[in-house]
Amino acid sequence: MIQEMTRQESLDLLARTHLCRLACAQGSQPYLVPCYFAYNNNFLYSFSTVGQKIDWMRANPLVCVEADEVVSPQEWVRVIVFGHYQELTPENESERAIAYNLLHKKGQWWEPAYLKTILHGTERQLVPVFYRIQVVQITGHRARP
Repeated sequence: MIQEMTRQESLDLLARTHLCRLACAQGSQPYLVPCYFAYNNNFLYSFSTVGQKIDWMRANPLVCVEADEVVSPQEWVRVIVFGHYQELTPENESERAIAYNLLHKKGQWWEPAYLKTILHGTERQLVPVFYRIQVVQITGHRARP
């Protein structure tokens, strides 16, 4: 049986997990990537380096996030967030500090974004970007055997 979750149950899932899939779009082309995050007070906080994902979210801040916990094909929970990308610039020191403190509680939160990356034979510059996704709308579903 699949059941709809309450808003609070959906937010609770975001609070206890740290891996999601983040979708953004440019024109009619969607782009989906795994992403580490920390949830706090209606925001998903994350860290990346400049690249396609950041470029696309800067151009179109409307994003979608999916997070889940899967026990088996018959037992799982899934949350979908429609949100708004907000970059936390160095001038916004207090929000960057919140992001850092929340992410710092997760083991090796920085590693996926800060690994040496070779693109088209050239090493990618590692320009750090802290950002958050404001939860605009959230839905969740739960499957139980």
